[in-house]
Amino acid sequence: MSINYSSIPPLNAAAVLKRYGLRADKRLGQNFLQDHFALEKIAQAAEISPEDCVLEIGPGLGSLTRYLAVSARKVTAVELDPDLLAPLKAILTPHPNVNVVHGDILELNISNLVDQPGYIVAANIPYNITSAIIRHLLESSPKPRRIVLTIQKEVAERICAAPGNLSLLALSVQVYGNPRIVAKIPAGAFHPVPNVDSAILRIDIFDESPIPTELLSTFFKLIKAGFSQKRKTLRNSLSSGLHIKPQDAESLLALAEIDPMRRAETLSIKEWKKLCEEKNR
Repeated sequence: MSINYSSIPPLNAAAVLKRYGLRADKRLGQNFLQDHFALEKIAQAAEISPEDCVLEIGPGLGSLTRYLAVSARKVTAVELDPDLLAPLKAILTPHPNVNVVHGDILELNISNLVDQPGYIVAANIPYNITSAIIRHLLESSPKPRRIVLTIQKEVAERICAAPGNLSLLALSVQVYGNPRIVAKIPAGAFHPVPNVDSAILRIDIFDESPIPTELLSTFFKLIKAGFSQKRKTLRNSLSSGLHIKPQDAESLLALAEIDPMRRAETLSIKEWKKLCEEKNR
């Protein structure tokens, strides 16, 4: 179904903040996206149907929320900053299907926010909590079927990396879903203008993770150890990170048929799975 977003009025973040005597809070990573074309791209990437429930994290002044609201059955917008609640609710007055919740998404029970499995997440978030947010969403019930995030471009590229350039963050995301960059967003699309460009990252969540549920705890423990000393070989980084002898780390890797001289960024999820299985024997 094609949605016409042209009826949504532009939002001048600077003017709204001034009207309420507010400033963007750098500590919270507040950069308000106000470019119509970027907002439309995010809403389109989310592929929202009229039956969908959408969870938005960090709605800020509601610029994106309005685009989600015209497409969805219901939008739950979780905002951490209490100072933004008054302007946010005022801007969203024309959209009765939006429920604004004040709180920290990482401390809230997802089941209290959405009542529909396969819901959609759409958000413009600070990149430093990307991994924590995704893990919280995917380890809670119900689970989303799609996550669309606006984050720092370099971070989005890291998340989408292939074996050889993988990182702790990339693995933390790719174990749950397939990420891809939908579009790039220039810094000038935000207020205040950040020092970096951004990207729209879409993650289509797997029905089943390539790492079985019973091995996820071991998986995160192993990848954290593996990347704890990135420039070292897996033999040494696992030894240090798991607090075991180097020869024990080498034996574990040998059982998983992994060269102990390799580095963590070169292993595929399939190889990490094999390592998890051997660790749990």
